Amino acid sequence: MRDGDEAAAGEALLAWYDRAARVLPWRVGPAEHAAGERADPYRVWMSEVMLQQTTVAAVKDHFHRFTTRWPRVEDLAAAEDGAVMAEWAGLGYYARARNLLKCARVVAQDHGGVFPATSEGLRALPGIGPYTAAAIAAIAHDEPAVVVDGNVERVVSRLWAVETPLPGAKTELTTLAGRLTPARRPGDHAQAMMDLGATICTPRNPACAICPLRPFCAAAAQGIADSLPRKAPKAEKPVRQGFAFVARDGAGGVLLERRPEKGLLGGMLGFPGSDWGPAPEFTPPLAADWREAPSVVRHTFTHFHLQLRVFAAQAEGTEFTPRTEFRPASLPTVMRKVWDAAQSALSPHPE
Repeated sequence: MRDGDEAAAGEALLAWYDRAARVLPWRVGPAEHAAGERADPYRVWMSEVMLQQTTVAAVKDHFHRFTTRWPRVEDLAAAEDGAVMAEWAGLGYYARARNLLKCARVVAQDHGGVFPATSEGLRALPGIGPYTAAAIAAIAHDEPAVVVDGNVERVVSRLWAVETPLPGAKTELTTLAGRLTPARRPGDHAQAMMDLGATICTPRNPACAICPLRPFCAAAAQGIADSLPRKAPKAEKPVRQGFAFVARDGAGGVLLERRPEKGLLGGMLGFPGSDWGPAPEFTPPLAADWREAPSVVRHTFTHFHLQLRVFAAQAEGTEFTPRTEFRPASLPTVMRKVWDAAQSALSPHPE
């Protein structure tokens, strides 16, 4: 993009957004916004937290369930931790769910149930970083905050043909995104940038022919749009090993444990197991005839790959969760995989 083209590009982007904005359950569309309707900061915050590292398609159902069950921030603040964690299952990164509760409780208790109206005030809340604060402030309060997510980074890197690899280019891309952010309709602008990156300026095979910003795009002019943004090579993820133990009693009850609050899957229910590392110890939670499941559970976290050998047994005890209270769907994804793998090593239980 040439210097001085920012205003024209911004107007072209907003004109496109007025025609083509995605309909999303947490969004106030451009026509409604022009008529004076404003987005609910609670719903904007909820959607932004859910969308971190997750797709819109995966979030829609979770968002509907959360906001139906807890329609106000005060409702969420009063919720039981376990109930929120169970509803979060499938969205990953359970630290976000714990921060969701912490933030809701601070807003309810210290701010009278009202989110701060500025990005600076929002950043003081638990679990709200620069991006989320800027998104809420822009979308819900029309603050001309610079909102930069992965979609925006991609659009900006192509507009200015920035060839510095990510993550090193982040500061430069944020500065350029700031040059494009208007004082008029900054919330619509932020959402238009997200929509453009999600639907037209996509990671692979961008639809440059129908892009409203093509006349301003340096990468399209040079024929290099699909190669940007460049990314530094990722380090290979290490592989960690572990054991998981699934015990079931004669009535179909299951032995579960709650993981420590800090660390991966913190505070979540799951099956007993070993530490995850290069040489885990085989330490079953109780004496039983443990049988190994034929398949190894494989799961990838942000920084490592995990391989779990699963052992199952019929046993009795007082700490078993009754069958009527056990919901495999409420477990974290890796624990659901463990449950599925254990079925072939468990004897059928009575119906």
